[in-house]
Amino acid sequence: MTGWTADEMPTLEDETVVVTGANSGLGREGTEAFARKGATVVMACRSVERGERAAAETREAVPDADLEVRRCDLADLESVETFAEGVREDYDAVDVLCNNAGVMAIPRQETADGFEMQLGVNHLGHYALTGHLLPALRASAGEARVVTQSSGAHEMGTMDFEDLHREQSYGKWSAYGQSKLANLLFTYELERRLDSADVGDVTAVACHPGYAATNLQYRGPRESGSALRLAGMKVANAVLGQSAAKGALPMLFAATADRVSGGEYVGPGGLLDMRGHPEFQRSNDESYDRETARRLWSVSEDETGVEYGLSA
Repeated sequence: MTGWTADEMPTLEDETVVVTGANSGLGREGTEAFARKGATVVMACRSVERGERAAAETREAVPDADLEVRRCDLADLESVETFAEGVREDYDAVDVLCNNAGVMAIPRQETADGFEMQLGVNHLGHYALTGHLLPALRASAGEARVVTQSSGAHEMGTMDFEDLHREQSYGKWSAYGQSKLANLLFTYELERRLDSADVGDVTAVACHPGYAATNLQYRGPRESGSALRLAGMKVANAVLGQSAAKGALPMLFAATADRVSGGEYVGPGGLLDMRGHPEFQRSNDESYDRETARRLWSVSEDETGVEYGLSA
């Protein structure tokens, strides 16, 4: 796998890829890479206006890009369901779903459904979206993949089921870590349930981008009104971060490489796993805890009302 780049992706002609958060950062770079290989990319964006601007930029780089921008607000389960219904109606199948969008280290807010925002967007919104799109994924002519973007910050996370939405005590980084741990618990549990149900035509994989310089780092300082923190993030991005294009490589590898198996975790293999080319890695021990994963799955069903029909 040494030195793997997006050039090594196989042709994706006649395949449909759904990317959340496709208007910026890793999602924008991933969209362009998928389009270069001939995929039809459905850009799931909270803002259609920003999505259309990103699509126009992508078409400048890839003139024959087959793109469609659709509204999908992961902080609103009704929006998620409406988006998924539209995709199922208009496309015969979905071959790759990239659960990429996310928010990081923001002041405490709630989604339209009353969830703590980071858990609601990063995990529960994607849990619901994946469940709604599962029939379309199963309709793929080949092996469909669900790729969920986690983070090295999962290592600071703990699933606090007694205060899951951090109503009693909120720390922006601990809440972010919980949401990124949830991404991994979800991925591994989904793969186990797919395997148990003998659904061999859908595979669940997780990834993380290392430290990629994107707008994700700026939202928290901006919403906190901290000019000092914003300036610090800009310096850190410039000094420590790799480009968004390189940060997207683990997602692209997880989505397309032949050697990927269900339940894998892919990240950059360079210094402190923050930069470099993709490699298979191991997440922390808690992410593989089956009892925690089953409990999170049950809670996610209850919170979202979305059931997959896959037994534990």
